[in-house]
Amino acid sequence: MAMAKYSRVDGRKSSSYCSTAVIVVFVAFCLVGIWMFMSSSVVPLENSDLSSQETRNEAKQTLQEGVSKQFDDTSGDISEDATREGGTMPGKVSLNTDEESRKSVEENQEENHGNDSSDEKTDSENEQKTDGDDGSGNGKDGEMDSREGESNLESGQAENEGGEMNNNVQAEPEENSGEIRSGSAEGGKNNDEEVSEDKIKHVDKEDISTEENNEKNQDENSEPSAVENSAESEENNQTSNEILPTAAQSEILTESTTQNGAWSTQAEESQNEKKSQQASISNEENDHQWKVCKSTAGPDYIPCLDNWQVIRKLPSTKHYEHRERHCPSEPPTCLVPLPEGYKRSIKWPKSRDKIWYYNVPHTKLAEVKGHQNWVKVTGEYLTFPGGGTQFKNGALHYIDFLQQSVPDIAWGKRSRVILDVGCGVASFGGYLFERDVLAMSFAPKDEHEAQVQFALERGIPAILNVMGTKRLPFPSSVFDVVHCARCRVPWHVEGGKLLLELNRVLRPGGYFIWSATPVYQKLPEDVGIWQEMSRLTKSMCWDMVTVKKDRLNAVGAAIYQKPASNDCYNKRSKNVPPLCEESDDPNAAWNVSLQACMHKVLEDSTERGSLWPAQWPERLEQPPYWLNSQIGVYGKAAQEDFTADYNHWKTVVSESYLKGMGIDWSSVRNVMDMKAVYGGFAAALKDLKVWVMNVVPIDAADTLPVIYERGLFGIHHDWCESFNTYPRTYDVLHADHLFSSIQNRCKLVTVIAEVDRILRPEGKLIVRDKAETISAVESMAKSLQWEIRMIYSKDGEGLLCVRKKFWRPTVEEPIKSAIV
Repeated sequence: MAMAKYSRVDGRKSSSYCSTAVIVVFVAFCLVGIWMFMSSSVVPLENSDLSSQETRNEAKQTLQEGVSKQFDDTSGDISEDATREGGTMPGKVSLNTDEESRKSVEENQEENHGNDSSDEKTDSENEQKTDGDDGSGNGKDGEMDSREGESNLESGQAENEGGEMNNNVQAEPEENSGEIRSGSAEGGKNNDEEVSEDKIKHVDKEDISTEENNEKNQDENSEPSAVENSAESEENNQTSNEILPTAAQSEILTESTTQNGAWSTQAEESQNEKKSQQASISNEENDHQWKVCKSTAGPDYIPCLDNWQVIRKLPSTKHYEHRERHCPSEPPTCLVPLPEGYKRSIKWPKSRDKIWYYNVPHTKLAEVKGHQNWVKVTGEYLTFPGGGTQFKNGALHYIDFLQQSVPDIAWGKRSRVILDVGCGVASFGGYLFERDVLAMSFAPKDEHEAQVQFALERGIPAILNVMGTKRLPFPSSVFDVVHCARCRVPWHVEGGKLLLELNRVLRPGGYFIWSATPVYQKLPEDVGIWQEMSRLTKSMCWDMVTVKKDRLNAVGAAIYQKPASNDCYNKRSKNVPPLCEESDDPNAAWNVSLQACMHKVLEDSTERGSLWPAQWPERLEQPPYWLNSQIGVYGKAAQEDFTADYNHWKTVVSESYLKGMGIDWSSVRNVMDMKAVYGGFAAALKDLKVWVMNVVPIDAADTLPVIYERGLFGIHHDWCESFNTYPRTYDVLHADHLFSSIQNRCKLVTVIAEVDRILRPEGKLIVRDKAETISAVESMAKSLQWEIRMIYSKDGEGLLCVRKKFWRPTVEEPIKSAIV
């Protein structure tokens, strides 16, 4: 640069003067030129340094302002900006497309290389490339450099300043909002530590598109389009807010402050056993070497129902003891194999009429019950004409026939939650959805091969259970209607013990619908059963409302109503069946033996069961009247607790789960809330075509009656044991502070193995829990080859969303208790 100026000066001043004058002038101008050279070399460098420092400070200030805004204490769950471009969750985040989960690490590196090229192009356009880049080219450094005009930094000092600025930029979010990560379980280190903000912005749309492609069983992989860097700081701030909403907008923080006090026993356990919980999250669990379960049941293995070591030693099977739960002493930690040819389940409502044959490859029921329109084999499908033993010509006609017989049943208004005993393939419950009715259907795992599995594969609620020696796993007085259509249960034997169990769970004033041959046939056996049932129901004070015959199906139904007061009980001449002792808790239902007695109806208007709930759908949002005098699980007045919980979950679901998880909810049908409280999560999903099994753990506050009161359903369960369902039956599992609450009772690896058994391939697990538990679940999910869709942690709390894949190990583990 000095020589250029020297030449210009020399050229400008040369002339034909005398040589002496020329030399003097030449020397003078040389001195001037040297002075000018020194000025132009030093002063611009100082200006450049100042400019670089100002730019760096401006960038840091912009980020600090963004972080400050992100953690303002404002209302709501996630801001509109945070969900405008597909919506992502805050903090330590990992979001992945289904396509990316199928790519290898090398392909992820190629994607990073593409971002490198984009950054290099930006640098070349500004005629400078800094050496401070870490080589990935897709982290925050590259974006901040291009957006804040750092492309003019020069040589060593500029490189150091650039690296210094990048370190500041990267440190801020780590201190204030946790770590942001992206990458599948197979992803490389770069994907775990750095993520392109623009890539996160559009990931959800790609997720939904990819899931739709999977539904069609296609493997179309589309390359992500190149995302251009913007130079406008406003867009940068907007993108940052989309990734990291405010702390109050992050619903997990709002929830964790209340959830920690939800159940006093769990809070105490969490405080007293913190060290043991942390110790239980061991490397041995995180690095678990998975194997495939080898059992007689194969792909249909259910640990607590296939324990042949115990079943073979039962002294009697007279009361169906062999169909009841007999859990192994050590829960299995292996993975149930997939049926050969398994495909992603057909979407609802098409699934009600047909399912893939290879998903449930059983034909015995089609052979035995095909003539009754239960199920038929049609090519690669199993089809369901909608019939049943009592409604060969379709369930809808039968459903309408029942309401015409007793208009007060009022499907979907007065009668919302029903129990269907001996459900078969659950077509009755499947068609009740058209009348806004939820049916809890159950049947045993018996010779009617896979009937409950058929129901769940169709997208119809059902569980495995039997009327045997134990109470049903439901609270008392919760079902509006109980239905039995040829359910093959001997109601009248042993003092009516089994019918008395239905009396326990039936709501006072509710109806029992009995559609069976003794109602309408005159064979000697049927006549005898009818006479016994008539004597029994009369002694139970049940009112026989009507007996009607369905001429189309050539069947009949007797409809009884349970009393809503104790008047009849007090007037009985004989105490048969006897009233239960006052000490007998009607709500105790987990592993409790049946009693041949009746519980009195609660008549106090402040007690549950004394009044009928509001009509559906009003009952969903109204706090139950009997919560007036109680304290809620969060420590406030129960009705206030109820309302706050519902509002909380509405916000979480609408602003986070539906927008920020990358889940295509149109492909979701069967959902389970593994640790429900008031059923707020299920209630918030009411506008979707899904149903939710609300599970209240046996060691948590018994809020299951509240869930039923609002027109939802659920069940008690101990998550240290297997759930009464077939493998691969749920699309989404939701676990809110479940894993940390049971780690002092059972190993995390056994619960995760059960989650894998229940969850369908490509199904999602959403976990909200303590940060150390989230980390442990994440590690185990990676060992299962699951895709980490999103992960977040903040102030000791975390949120995780993972997707199960089709992967199965190759090594088998024989389960001695499950081999016949």
